[in-house]
Amino acid sequence: MSNATYAAAGVDTNAGDLAVSLMKTAVSATHGPEVLGGFGGFAGLYDVSFLTTFTRPLLATSTDGVGTKVAIAQALDKHDTIGQDLVGMVVDDIIVVGARPLFMTDYIACGKVVPERIASIVEGIAKACAATGTALVGGETAEHPGLLGPDDYDVAGAATGVVEADQVLGAERVRSGDVVIAMASSGLHSNGFSLVRHILAKRSIGYTDTSDELGGVIGEALLEPTKLYTGPLLSVLADPELAGVVHSLSHVTGGGIAANLARVLPLGSWVEVDRSTWSPAPVFRVLSDMAGTTLESAEGTWNLGVGMFAVVEANSASSVIARLEAEGVPSWVAGRVSMAGHDVTGFEQGAKGVNGGAVRLVGAYAS
Repeated sequence: MSNATYAAAGVDTNAGDLAVSLMKTAVSATHGPEVLGGFGGFAGLYDVSFLTTFTRPLLATSTDGVGTKVAIAQALDKHDTIGQDLVGMVVDDIIVVGARPLFMTDYIACGKVVPERIASIVEGIAKACAATGTALVGGETAEHPGLLGPDDYDVAGAATGVVEADQVLGAERVRSGDVVIAMASSGLHSNGFSLVRHILAKRSIGYTDTSDELGGVIGEALLEPTKLYTGPLLSVLADPELAGVVHSLSHVTGGGIAANLARVLPLGSWVEVDRSTWSPAPVFRVLSDMAGTTLESAEGTWNLGVGMFAVVEANSASSVIARLEAEGVPSWVAGRVSMAGHDVTGFEQGAKGVNGGAVRLVGAYAS
């Protein structure tokens, strides 16, 4: 007689329960009084009574994953940074419209539940949620034996935020003469890893190999977690002395530098982003050298050192930069918006279905 049980099919519910117990403290630490029902319910409950103080509250939502960066975490058996990558990809899309994140849920699919591994991933998510003021109100870990290998997993998440209707940021607020502020990235963040993996494979370089230029193990340098911009930007947006000076924000993710900035500029506008205002981090230079290509050729794939843009009133740019720097985000002026007639041949003009302004990068990167 066959042993037709869930365990025999490869699903260990006891391991799942242990993983939940290991992550409980970290998740609960993200809960404020708005989170009802505690930990472990079928659905998360979040009290939005405060929305009655809004004139016209708009909910903002975003969902994303971290792509093939998980392959490097799995290869190194290092899982404590992927959670921050997930929060960065999801929550930092919400701040782009000026919304304050409220809550987030996560989903982890794996071939086999290893409680300590799952707990490490979720603890990373929870810590990043706490840093961005986001409650982690629920999640799911699904074991998929036969579909994923025992050490394989993927992560995804979704978040919800709120913004007053008349405070939504976007291209329609941008004016000629506005300044483009670039905010430094922490590295690759979570985009372009299929190219990274391709480059290393072509050179037969392993993730555990070392690089003097990167200061140690290559895989660990690649796993540098995504920088979180939500907290610092919320601080800027909440400053009464800076009220209304930020017109649009752009999260530099898939599609690269110019295309993502173009999405938050109005039709008819153009910007030349000056490469000489920053120097891409060693990780970008090393990978480009390995590939035998230029940094410029990767501008549509990697962020090359800029994780977020802010388009702001020119006379307030220095104040915005000072606030961002005080919040731990190196920032600088990288360009200026113009509405004057201009030949935009060779410019990027929007992406992902958005017809926006025209953007191109000019000059040479600082050494």
